[in-house]
Amino acid sequence: MSRPHRRAAYAALLPPAAALGTLLLAGCDDPGALESAGPTPTAVGPVRLWPDLPPVTAPPIDYGESDTERVPGIRVPDGDVRGVDPVAVVRAEVAAHPDQYSGPDGMDEGTARRIERCGSEPKGCPVLAPYHRDLTGDGRDELIVGIRMPDQQLGLRVYLPERGGLTRIMSTVEQIVSVELAGKDLVTRVVSAGIPGYEYRTAWTWDGQQRTMLPTRDEIIRVKPSAPRPDTAATPTPAKPVGHFTAGAGGNAREQIAVGLFGEDLGHR
Repeated sequence: MSRPHRRAAYAALLPPAAALGTLLLAGCDDPGALESAGPTPTAVGPVRLWPDLPPVTAPPIDYGESDTERVPGIRVPDGDVRGVDPVAVVRAEVAAHPDQYSGPDGMDEGTARRIERCGSEPKGCPVLAPYHRDLTGDGRDELIVGIRMPDQQLGLRVYLPERGGLTRIMSTVEQIVSVELAGKDLVTRVVSAGIPGYEYRTAWTWDGQQRTMLPTRDEIIRVKPSAPRPDTAATPTPAKPVGHFTAGAGGNAREQIAVGLFGEDLGHR
């Protein structure tokens, strides 16, 4: 009798538990058999602290993240934002809120005046070259606009084409280092004012229920300083202020600034 047949016959004479163990041991000779990966760590679930805390009776402070607004006077009958003038969009919002200097519609007087002169003074226009990306997943691009403001601030706004016009679905003003596209998220890197050597990174994501871009992830990240090169260690170069980027070759001034502020990964499309 061959070895496999002898094992099967022997297993048939054993009690069920012993037979099972014998069969498992028999499988160890098979190079294709299952093998143990070792002990599995015990799963530890979240532990709720102070479970007797009373329920919240008042909603949290509204920071305006979910505020949306229809842009007056802007028509996009075909839903294609590539033909939309970003300067005209920002001008329409300034005209609708001429006295608002904070919040999602906030615009200081100096920036508003420069926007009005964009046609005659394009080099001083604070509205950066636009970007177009599908952030909502509906198959159509949204309009992404950046506005340079005083104190190295950048206004970042996103517009959704719908019902023959535009709806603003995101607006924030920050001292932004860069803006990057990660999948369908807009990720902003912002200077940390109170923690030197760190920066805030926020991922803005489309929320279909609120129909707006919401800050879904917010992190404080340590930024490692760049190591000086041996040939420049003796004469360190002064650090550039946040928001200042050297324009590369090619393209007009607005496009070069936009590549720097929005980050290399976003790119025009």
